[in-house]
Amino acid sequence: MDKITEVDFLDNSLREITKEEAHRDGILHRAFSVILYKGDKILLQQRAHDKYHCGGLWTNTCCSHPRWMESLEEAVNRRLMEEMGIEARTEKISSFTYYYKFENGLAEFEYDHVFAGEYDGDFSVNPEEAVCAKWVSISELMSWMKKSPHEFTPWFIIIMPKFIEYLREKEIK
Repeated sequence: MDKITEVDFLDNSLREITKEEAHRDGILHRAFSVILYKGDKILLQQRAHDKYHCGGLWTNTCCSHPRWMESLEEAVNRRLMEEMGIEARTEKISSFTYYYKFENGLAEFEYDHVFAGEYDGDFSVNPEEAVCAKWVSISELMSWMKKSPHEFTPWFIIIMPKFIEYLREKEIK
């Protein structure tokens, strides 16, 4: 099993831990989330139903953890290919820390780095990671999330306002 990185509240690496330890014991660890977009649409994935948490929920294009000593950029590129069969340019747009305890006793306590990138190509969903993926307009997504927030991962609800602000700032420049 790949080792991931326990961090402090400033994202300083502390030690290597297993993903199982991190989620079982609620240890703060490094993670990332990626949103790919084209025009006013973003690429969402529906997580595989048998994931250890949030199975069947909708979320951003890709998310995971860098391996111990792996850079965020390397991890983003690796996981985009593994989860979605995508090679794309991304940039870091934000980061935040959150904690969420799931009904099954596991916990997410993550220092999440958010990456975004324009993409207008094909994708191939890895069935071990996702049930499906689809392009959704931001306006449609905002209505859907407001009406049915329980259909989305907890981190995605935090990410979306950050992503919309990123797009607004890009339009101003």
